[in-house]
Amino acid sequence: LAPWVPVVGLEIHAQISSNSKLFSGSQVQFAAPPNSLVSFFDASVPGTLPVLNRRCVEAAVMTGLALNCSINKKSLFDRKHYFYADLPAGYQITQQRVPIAVNGSLSYSLCIDNKMSQMVTKTVRIKQIQLEQDSGKSLHDDTRSQTLVDLNRAGVGLMEVVMEPDLCCGEEAAAAVRELQLILQTLGSSQAVMAEGQLRVDANVSVHHPGETYGVRTEVKNINSIRFLARAVDYEIQRQIEELENGGTILNETRAFDSKLGCTVPMRDKEGKQDYRFMPEPNLPPLILYDEKSLPANMNHQQVVNIDCIRERLPDLPSVKRAKLVERYGILPEHSFTLLNEDGLAEFFENVVKQTQMKPKKVIGWILKDLLSYLKQHSLTVKESPVSSLLLADLLNLLETKEISSPAAKQVLVELWKGEGKTPLEIVKEKKLELIEDQKELEEICQAVIDGQENEVIMVVLG
Repeated sequence: LAPWVPVVGLEIHAQISSNSKLFSGSQVQFAAPPNSLVSFFDASVPGTLPVLNRRCVEAAVMTGLALNCSINKKSLFDRKHYFYADLPAGYQITQQRVPIAVNGSLSYSLCIDNKMSQMVTKTVRIKQIQLEQDSGKSLHDDTRSQTLVDLNRAGVGLMEVVMEPDLCCGEEAAAAVRELQLILQTLGSSQAVMAEGQLRVDANVSVHHPGETYGVRTEVKNINSIRFLARAVDYEIQRQIEELENGGTILNETRAFDSKLGCTVPMRDKEGKQDYRFMPEPNLPPLILYDEKSLPANMNHQQVVNIDCIRERLPDLPSVKRAKLVERYGILPEHSFTLLNEDGLAEFFENVVKQTQMKPKKVIGWILKDLLSYLKQHSLTVKESPVSSLLLADLLNLLETKEISSPAAKQVLVELWKGEGKTPLEIVKEKKLELIEDQKELEEICQAVIDGQENEVIMVVLG
């Protein structure tokens, strides 16, 4: 029998990093008291009108440029209707017909057979990026059999990044989303903290035999961690294959991933395709963007968004940063991935290199094997490390100038982790860990050991 071909496409909702919401002046703040950040417009009081947030538009343009998209100089807003308790207006303002950015691509890398030394780079096409408002949050209280609604999140600006179905497994999906997350954080267009719901992923999964049309797809909604994404996609692929091989059929349904059980569970079917009754948003004109060529001479620059100005402000993206690390320090490409994947680790590494005589290729070993494994073991971030870059540099200088041995350096590091404020040199002196260069002194130490162990020495000689 021909093998099954899995097909995975992702839709990612990234919360735009902005002080206020997409169409209202309400503040955006995580974990604020329920319903404390709700304007009349967010609550859909009749007669209130949307006012578009310039910062959100600029963030979407910046993200589109970073993902090699074409930016539409004219994009449109639409109403998507559905009725749910946490959507006060009964519709969401989105961009269904003409979104702000289209036809992009994202390159990501992953390891072959879990070997960091064998990495392959792949590309996933970006279909579009659209601006839309978030809904509120329903909190289900099972003990009282009631649902409470918090509208703080209602109207917060989102970018929906729609990927083409170019992925084929959980590992690829996870690698693509991790790279996107790094890009968003580098741009500052989204903080993309998944634990705070700032990056949520919907995965569309189907399987088919080679040469056949794509199978019926299921959608796994609202996955909130990269690890869970990989597990959810792989589980769903396997579930569909087993279902089909046992003569069953795949339903076009929405599922959720249960992280405790490690499986996907049905939420609702899509058989009666929901009719969102899309219509043009009557309260918003088309969104017009400019570049240097199309910018009218008498236009007030404060009132328009200039694509070329945003392009000039783009920072180095993660792929460029990695290439620079490899070129500048002669480290392995796979090490550059680890440095960038851990928030603050690349800066930590560069600070140590600046302050030590040790070659960067040796420094990286201490950073990845010793520092990173300790931080992971104790669930600490790089910024929470009890050993600063200066302390580690001092320690590595002692090692490089042969004042201590490598085992002694490891001992000093163990003491430094305690965070007692001692310097590496103070610990070396306290523990008497210096390397002894004087031959006469070494001979005296050896003689003293022999003199103190006479019986053992005689046995060795007689033996």
